[in-house]
This record gives sequence, C-alpha cells and structure tokens, in this order.
Amino acid sequence: MATPIQSLQSEVDQWIQDFGVRYFNELTNMAQLTEEVGEVARIIARRYGEQSEKESDKTKDLGEELADVLFVTLCLANQTGTDLQAAFDRRMAAKGARDKDRHESNPKLR
Repeated sequence: MATPIQSLQSEVDQWIQDFGVRYFNELTNMAQLTEEVGEVARIIARRYGEQSEKESDKTKDLGEELADVLFVTLCLANQTGTDLQAAFDRRMAAKGARDKDRHESNPKLR
C-alpha cells in the first residue's frame, strides 16, 4: 500500500504523463519552485506581516500557492528518484530526537 506522499508522487507523475509531455529539467523546476515560494512569501508578508496588501493580492489563495510549491517539490522528487515519504519519515524522526525537549524548555514559546 502506498503511503500518502508516495501516492502524491504517483499522482503528479501520472499528470505529467497525461498532460505535461515531460518533466521540465531539474534547473527549470528549481527556478519554478523558487518562484512559487516567492508567491507564498508575498501573501504571508502582506496578509500576516506588516506590509499592506494590494487590492490585487487580496484574491490570492494561500492554499493554492502552497499546493503549487508541493507540486513542484513532488516533480523534483520524482525526476531525481527521491522517495520523499522515506526522506520525510527520516527527518521527522531526527527532528523528534533533536527537539524533544528544546521547544518545551523555550521560554519564548510560553
């Protein structure tokens, strides 16, 4: 049975086969990822930060922009042969071990 991220990787791969012709090369996808992260940053900075939000930005959907980041991330994982689920599981285990007491004892989080 596929894990959630493996299912997403498969879904993106199928979309590429059905509609995308082929994956953009890794450098193009890296540039696209940077562009998508910039769009997320713009929404966060204006909606939740101190910058004023332009009228044209008020209709931007943060969820859709985050989904664009996820899509390109999944493309990069697929084309580089990265099992993102396994990598995610390893990172969560490492973060759990490293941070098990760190945030609990952080007075800034109280």
